[in-house]
Amino acid sequence: MASNNLDQLYRTVIMDHYKNPRNKGSIEDGALTIDMNNPTCGDRIHLTLQVTDGVVQNAKFDGEGCSISMASASMMTQAVKGKKVEEALQLSTVFSEMMLGQEYDDSLDLGDIEALNGVSKFPARIKCATLAWKAMEKGISEEEK
Repeated sequence: MASNNLDQLYRTVIMDHYKNPRNKGSIEDGALTIDMNNPTCGDRIHLTLQVTDGVVQNAKFDGEGCSISMASASMMTQAVKGKKVEEALQLSTVFSEMMLGQEYDDSLDLGDIEALNGVSKFPARIKCATLAWKAMEKGISEEEK
């Protein structure tokens, strides 16, 4: 019974981020811009990151896709704002491990991101959930070059 309540809570959190996305839009003025898509199901994301002195000052996204993809983008932008680049990348690693059903560092406070844990049971949806995170990794990697 408790598991059903938790699953319902997680669905509610995911739908809230989907219907009321946080950090929707884009950043102008020299922000990192990353466009990625998931051709398998049509998700696409336009991510902009403002990184100053090794800290993600701001993160915004725009795009279209399924509820999992858009909710994950909303959660990711919330999670990385104000974090050092290394911390943002560490969160991305932990998220990827969680999506793959692997053990992950649960000492980190994942907040709403933990609601996506159940996606790991649906391999076809993992790419939906990780799209925004992969875009963030790509943007930071390109910035560091």
